[in-house]
Amino acid sequence: MKNIILNTLKESIDVKERFITGNIDLIQKGADLLATSITSGHKILIFGNGGSAADAQHIAAEFVNRFQIERPPLAALALTTDTSIITSIGNDYHFEDIFLKQILALGRKDDVAIGISTSGTSKNVNKAVLAAKNIGMFTIGLTGRGGELADCADLVFAVKSDVTARIQETHITLCHILCDLVDRILFPEKFVKIMK
Repeated sequence: MKNIILNTLKESIDVKERFITGNIDLIQKGADLLATSITSGHKILIFGNGGSAADAQHIAAEFVNRFQIERPPLAALALTTDTSIITSIGNDYHFEDIFLKQILALGRKDDVAIGISTSGTSKNVNKAVLAAKNIGMFTIGLTGRGGELADCADLVFAVKSDVTARIQETHITLCHILCDLVDRILFPEKFVKIMK
């Protein structure tokens, strides 16, 4: 059991380290994009299935409430939280439309859509990302080795792993880094105070 615990830790660290070090410029680009969207009065719409749905809610909360500093709320919304919307669309139309219809209702040009799919093949995520692009939103895909999501998102963060848990752990680390960088871009004076 101890070996299993230590091997899991090592594998998680290795996957995250390879991903972060291999995507530093892309991560900075993503943070700049999110900060620009927010400062220009736009919002971030985040969505995924299962554990990725929970990640969408987690990250939306970090933006709306706060991450590590006291600052004004930032405009972000998880499309995974309204059970009435999700179940009515799933019942009346198709499960693959649950995010698509919300993007069509809430998305505006220059908003950001973040679709999360460890496989990259989630039809509901990919349909929503394509719809967001058609609206003129900027799209970010968080995936594993790629799938269709890597082909349709504007900015793709692909984790080179075949283990869903390692991909999800890396996604949440990435999102925490993005939250931190966005705060530092938008509120640099807060970090000057912390450094003193």
